[in-house]
Amino acid sequence: MALVNIDGDDLVVVIEGLDKLWAFKSSLTIPLANVRGATADPGIAADPKGIRAPGAHVPGVITAGTFHLDGEKVFWDVKDPSKAVVLELADERYARLVLQVDDPRATVALVENALR
Repeated sequence: MALVNIDGDDLVVVIEGLDKLWAFKSSLTIPLANVRGATADPGIAADPKGIRAPGAHVPGVITAGTFHLDGEKVFWDVKDPSKAVVLELADERYARLVLQVDDPRATVALVENALR
């Protein structure tokens, strides 16, 4: 699971627990200027993931790490798709972050309010 916070002009994602190991990341910091939006999207877990490099993917158990699909890099950290949030990015290493959070609605509201 991931914790999403706003720190000044940055969006900070902290990967928790063993997900750090599977995702090969412990945190990400993205300037808010490069965040295009956030949506709760439990259906995204059914979408193609692409080529994993590096990361872990056990269908129905965990998707974590960097995945390459259609020329884009997408960062995943999801075990429970019902709690998935997608953060759309511009001019960043990743085109999207797909994260499991404790409260998807609150996370989307936090990001959207920070972008206003």
